[in-house]
Amino acid sequence: MDMKSQRELLRVSPACELPELAGLLARALAGAGPALKLAEVGTEICPSSIAVVIGTSGSSGLIKEVAFTSQSLLASARAANSYLGAANGSTWSLLLPTTHIAGINVILRSMEVGTLPVDLRNFHGEYPVVDFTSIVPTQLFRALNSDAILLRHLQKARAVLVGGAALSPALRAEAEAAGIRIIETYGMTETCGGCIYDGKPLAGVEFRVSEHGAIAIRGSVLANSYLNTPELFNLKDGWFTTNDLGEIIDGKLVVKGRSDDVIISGGENLSLIAIEATLSVRFPEIECAAFAVNDPQWGHALHVAVVGDVTETEISHYLEAALGGIAKPKGIHFLDSLPLLGIGKIDRMTLTRMVDHE
Repeated sequence: MDMKSQRELLRVSPACELPELAGLLARALAGAGPALKLAEVGTEICPSSIAVVIGTSGSSGLIKEVAFTSQSLLASARAANSYLGAANGSTWSLLLPTTHIAGINVILRSMEVGTLPVDLRNFHGEYPVVDFTSIVPTQLFRALNSDAILLRHLQKARAVLVGGAALSPALRAEAEAAGIRIIETYGMTETCGGCIYDGKPLAGVEFRVSEHGAIAIRGSVLANSYLNTPELFNLKDGWFTTNDLGEIIDGKLVVKGRSDDVIISGGENLSLIAIEATLSVRFPEIECAAFAVNDPQWGHALHVAVVGDVTETEISHYLEAALGGIAKPKGIHFLDSLPLLGIGKIDRMTLTRMVDHE
């Protein structure tokens, strides 16, 4: 192995103070210090072109060590700031963990305009006013239903990026009615996080949808590879093919959900995303997650997990009326909170195991 082409990977603690982390990031991007690894990354060295490695696990549970060059990280930060009109001195707040690309992005965007984000991850008291922030739908739901301090913070921002998971139209409408200026972002770790804003690509980004509905993305924001499983990095002719389904309407990308979120129940296709979206329209005050449980009669039996004040009868009757008998859940489970995968996505595997072990 040519050690000259390799670079040390320094593990960064999630508890690392923001000024120290910003300094480490600056040196990693400039090639003046070690590359940084965040979350579950076991690899100790990486190619010299890599600046940051983030461990991420999808619905399969496999941890992928996503490697980024300085060029892709900075391209993402600069494109986001340009879209938002962020100028020198603009301020950001950090409400997301730095073990995820979304949290790192907030820091980089802020550094690009000569500031450091206001760290609100463990902040107590009234939040200061900033120009921009980035959150996941769960945080938006909390702001609208129980966290008045967070709500005021979001209302005062020039723009609030919401990504990491599907944002229901009902939740967005409620937020906008409350005076929050929402920008819905779409992307994944492999695309340096959100790279499509309200259906439009950032500068340097392209998207397309295959004949089968699969979304693919190309551009300057793409990660380099997976360090531990390079053969799984789904890149062909510069296009990264995602596991998400979408369509293009009036030139904008509309994300329909993940390809593995469609189940077959009683011989009929059933979209888990459609179940959740339907419930969110009728019951905007609840959080819900649809998931499947193996069943000898149905193949996949639809179950729904719910957080909030609603009855089983109300849910069953509404889904049946809206989507037909196939959408009537075989089980409804009331929880204190929904299990999350990463910072915003529902962990359906955990919900399925919960039912299997009942």
